[in-house]
Amino acid sequence: MLLTNRQCMVRVLIVDDHDLTRLSLKLSLSKDEEIDIVGLAENGLEAIEKVKASCPDVIILDLQMPILNGLSAASEIKQIAPNTRIIAYTSLEDPQTEVMCQTVPIDRVCQKDIAIHQLVHLIKELGKQPNIQPLC
Repeated sequence: MLLTNRQCMVRVLIVDDHDLTRLSLKLSLSKDEEIDIVGLAENGLEAIEKVKASCPDVIILDLQMPILNGLSAASEIKQIAPNTRIIAYTSLEDPQTEVMCQTVPIDRVCQKDIAIHQLVHLIKELGKQPNIQPLC
């Protein structure tokens, strides 16, 4: 059975409260043929609704956002779509952040100053792991 290009793509949701960050990530990641941007959200509550609507494989999730922060959103998202991979995308370099992320169902933590090619690699690595079928 041949897989279509669409089936080989990693579906990504970008969640950040800063317009420039969201749009820059969308523009940068859209250049990769194996990444499909399925949505943008500006807070955790909006992210949960987008997960229900678009079933992403990977979510790039800012931790500090209004309305519902990334850590709280991650917990709810994993209940809706337990196989969706979550990258905590943060500018905080506080060791407490790493500890908090260990208590929340986040798959990876990365700093916002990560090189785009490293972020692309991380998205593909997480998004193409075996048995990743979002349950939403």
